[in-house]
Amino acid sequence: MSEAVTETRPEDRISFLHRLAYGSGAFANNLLANGIVAMVVLLNENLGVSLVMLGLITSLPRLFDAVTDPIIGYMSDNFKSRWGRRRPFIFVGAILVAVCFFFLWQFPDGQSPTFYAWYYLIGSLIFFLAYTIFATPWVALGYELTPDYDQRTLLMGTQNFIGQIGFIPSFFMLAIAKQFPDAIDGARWVAGGVAILVIITGIIPAIFLRERLATVALQEKKAHRGGKTGFLSEIGAFFKSMGQTLTFVPFLKLCLVTFLVFNGFILISSYSYWVLAYYVYSGDTAAGAAMAGLLGTTGIVATFFIVAFVTYLAKRIGQRKTFIIAIALAMVGYALKTFAYSPENPWWILVPAPLMAFGLGSLFTLMPAMMADIVDQDELRTGERREGMFASMYWWVVKLGQTVAIMAGAWLLATTGLDASLGGEQSDATFFLMRVYDIGVPILLYTLALGLIMTINVSKEKSQAVRQQLEERRQAEVNAPAE
Repeated sequence: MSEAVTETRPEDRISFLHRLAYGSGAFANNLLANGIVAMVVLLNENLGVSLVMLGLITSLPRLFDAVTDPIIGYMSDNFKSRWGRRRPFIFVGAILVAVCFFFLWQFPDGQSPTFYAWYYLIGSLIFFLAYTIFATPWVALGYELTPDYDQRTLLMGTQNFIGQIGFIPSFFMLAIAKQFPDAIDGARWVAGGVAILVIITGIIPAIFLRERLATVALQEKKAHRGGKTGFLSEIGAFFKSMGQTLTFVPFLKLCLVTFLVFNGFILISSYSYWVLAYYVYSGDTAAGAAMAGLLGTTGIVATFFIVAFVTYLAKRIGQRKTFIIAIALAMVGYALKTFAYSPENPWWILVPAPLMAFGLGSLFTLMPAMMADIVDQDELRTGERREGMFASMYWWVVKLGQTVAIMAGAWLLATTGLDASLGGEQSDATFFLMRVYDIGVPILLYTLALGLIMTINVSKEKSQAVRQQLEERRQAEVNAPAE
């Protein structure tokens, strides 16, 4: 049975141009999220950094994020300016993160692998701080642009559609860098191009969008803190806000679903390069990188249609049911890879790509829309709007998933016994394990995600009921006599 359909209020509708403006931020966000790992193999292949060290230096920034993400989220929730709570962070953050990405890849010549490992680690810490300044307020802004269930789905579908374009350059960054006589020099130029794109697309949401609930949030903050101000008061409020977020079970469930699905995709998106380069193309890393780029682009093209389909279907049967269908289709796609890895027919790997794309295509369309409903439920529970804190913790889970995927990919690769110096002359056991990991891991993680999403209570009826209660309470607070 489909969920009841009610008419969207005119004031709740988001114009097409405003959806495009928010989606521009998704382009920058996805380009950064995938771009930071797109060329990381060069540290091993060209700069001599070991796979174990590579896994370590790409995971440590996540510990740093665990501290900075909620701080930026809290600051975004409580910031007051003539431009609102979120927009100043988005504008400044987009410029900062672009500059940091550029310098991250400006490796000096003639240094040791240890030097390069430290350079990348320190640069990554600075990069991810700037990334948080941009991404957390941008995500939070999306939660408050409309209170309508269907408009939220449409908004997140639009931003995910545009965001998929941001993935395309990252799939070819490694291949482009390898076209230079020195791949590290190529990475320097690629980083410059990425920085320009991020600045242009990242500042658009800050310029053209307006915050809907900034005044409401400040009024709620004042009412629930009893006029207390000062450093110690803010510290206490910060930890209280974090505690309320981390103890809200529906939020934790959505985070875990995101972790499982995103982790499954990222793990294989980086791992597939090794399977293609050393199994399918017998050690030809350039050909493997090119096919990996084509594989990713095929998935992206398919995702454009998937996002539109998922957005359409969610309006008719609900977000949760649509998500279950999409993840099941993605699992079928991964299973088909059993037959698609073929040295004799390299192009076969493109066949299951459209089905596999249902994973991320549905995840970043439906999860943010559900998260906006969770933020409303939390406001009803606590009396305060805390989009920034929710966005920071949610996005930290996304980045944690990316890091875990990189570490797990490096560890799994090490357990296969792959020796890059052997090229395509690896053992049969090595090739077998590479394919088992590449196919089996995402299917396992997606199965766990399906079981978990079935336990989460999100629906159009619940969203509308929560909204009605919030509006009645806000109106009562407005009409209450001043003390």
